[in-house]
Amino acid sequence: MNFNPNSSFLYGIAIFVIVFVIIQSLFFLIRAYRQAKKIGMDMKQVNKSIVSTAIFTLAPAVSILLGVITLSKFMGIPLPWIRLSVIGAITYELPAATTTANALGLSLAETITDAKAYTAIAWVMTIGILPSIILVPILLKRIQKGLINLKNRDEKWGELFMQAMFLGMISAFLGMVFSDVRSGLPGFIPLFVLLSSAVLMALCGILIKRFKIKQLENYALPISMIGAMIVAVVITPIIQ
Repeated sequence: MNFNPNSSFLYGIAIFVIVFVIIQSLFFLIRAYRQAKKIGMDMKQVNKSIVSTAIFTLAPAVSILLGVITLSKFMGIPLPWIRLSVIGAITYELPAATTTANALGLSLAETITDAKAYTAIAWVMTIGILPSIILVPILLKRIQKGLINLKNRDEKWGELFMQAMFLGMISAFLGMVFSDVRSGLPGFIPLFVLLSSAVLMALCGILIKRFKIKQLENYALPISMIGAMIVAVVITPIIQ
């Protein structure tokens, strides 16, 4: 009997988990909003923060949707839907699933029908993310305390250290960008997308600093991400 990654049982689990997360989010949003009123915060600023934050989530939401669509052909909808809706780390989930599938000799173009292979991929995706869940509550306060102490001693070095950490995090994913450049022009698609995102971000920076369009400060990142996605959709069929 073949395994069905789109079974009603898996759909039931996915719907339960996602509804629970939505209810939890709304619960804390309402409590936080009421508490802001209670302590006399500027509600105009609070509402502005809520709107800007909601808009800021559009770009990640689109990328997550694309990730679900990409994985759904191979793994069905329920598991990618749960993973990317709850965790949302598309830069981790896709490589983890792809690497495991390649190690098992499975084609990403065909729907998986082997329960053992499906379970193996799910376990790899789950176990690989566990260190971040465990280490954050253990090490976060120590790291924050060290950063604060460093910034108090030398503010310039503190800022440089934070920028270095951010660049280190970004550079960890550059291997995915350059991994296929030797395969010809199609291998440069990720690089073209990266450069288009950088150009859009630079243009937003110019508009903000030179033309004093301060409204773009909260939307520069979503604009660059969505713009890069559009570039990827346009150039991929042309180059390939």
